[in-house]
Amino acid sequence: MSETSGTSTGSPRLRAELDGVPTYKPGKPAAAGGPVAFKLSSNENPYPPLPGVLESVVAGADTFNRYPDMACTGLMEELAERFGVPVSHLATGTGSVGVAQSLLQATSGPGDEVIYAWRSFEAYPIITQISGATSVQVPLTDGEVHDLDAMAEAITDRTRLIFVCNPNNPTGTAVRRAELERFLDRVPSDVLVVLDEAYKEFVRDPEIPDGIELYRDRPNVAVLRTFSKAYGLAGLRVGFAVAHEPVAAALRKTAVPFGVSQLAQDAAVASLRAEDELLGRVGSLVAERERVRAALVAQGWTVPDTQANFVWLRLGERTADFAAACERHGVVVRPFAGEGVRVTIGEGEANDLFLQAAEGFRKEL
Repeated sequence: MSETSGTSTGSPRLRAELDGVPTYKPGKPAAAGGPVAFKLSSNENPYPPLPGVLESVVAGADTFNRYPDMACTGLMEELAERFGVPVSHLATGTGSVGVAQSLLQATSGPGDEVIYAWRSFEAYPIITQISGATSVQVPLTDGEVHDLDAMAEAITDRTRLIFVCNPNNPTGTAVRRAELERFLDRVPSDVLVVLDEAYKEFVRDPEIPDGIELYRDRPNVAVLRTFSKAYGLAGLRVGFAVAHEPVAAALRKTAVPFGVSQLAQDAAVASLRAEDELLGRVGSLVAERERVRAALVAQGWTVPDTQANFVWLRLGERTADFAAACERHGVVVRPFAGEGVRVTIGEGEANDLFLQAAEGFRKEL
């Protein structure tokens, strides 16, 4: 070895699949001390933790020097009882997106294809590309809903996984039972269908199915849920999957060891035990959602029927200008450049400021 062999002007060789991977863009925060008073750019719950949650976190704060329970035993048992599923059909992760990434690791790699609607959850193309698989994006219908017929037609012998975000992020639209069951009947049994139900608690349309009921007699269906939205634990990062044992076991194999902190596990258990309070809070947010959507429609906007905790406005080239107008009124929203804005339902005051911004912008058109 020469004297200079340890010195190089090059860089370590990284996986080619990472070339061009887009960076996930979180919702823009409200500027400290600035004119923006409310953050409606991330789908967070505006309420504080549910009763018992803060106490459970404080009680566990003196165990930071210990690893968490890697098996999430208490949380898994609580989830199994709550949803009527075997513990062996459960897997946890760092939010539902962490579990989604594990699903891709377990099913898809170079040469494989992953189908999802577009626009849909921003993380899908990122985690698909990281896995080395190829994204197959199927445009939404004119009504901003998953085109399940087109998604079924996009299946090939290379398809390994299909995401169905229901309700869909960022449009809030949802597919109904009959069309979803018809779609599932068309999917080959060796292709995994992932029903991403991060916003399930906000659904009020009785025709929108509970994915856990659909999974029970379909071995190729997995359901994602999270504690980040309705349960208000976005900062603790805990989500879970319900899937038949081979899939759930693969998820547990591919999960980051000790990924879900003990604080997150304890907080999730406490949240599940405070369900009555949860339902009241979600009901209040749904009422605000309906108020905001009705006001926007009255102003003349086209707003898809939303079953999530946000509304969607397709604005095209006016997207950035609209987001800037909202900031001038004291709220920050989530723009998707050239497409539209997603606006989370927040406190009543925040929602009123947003509606004032929308009305003023509309009058200027």
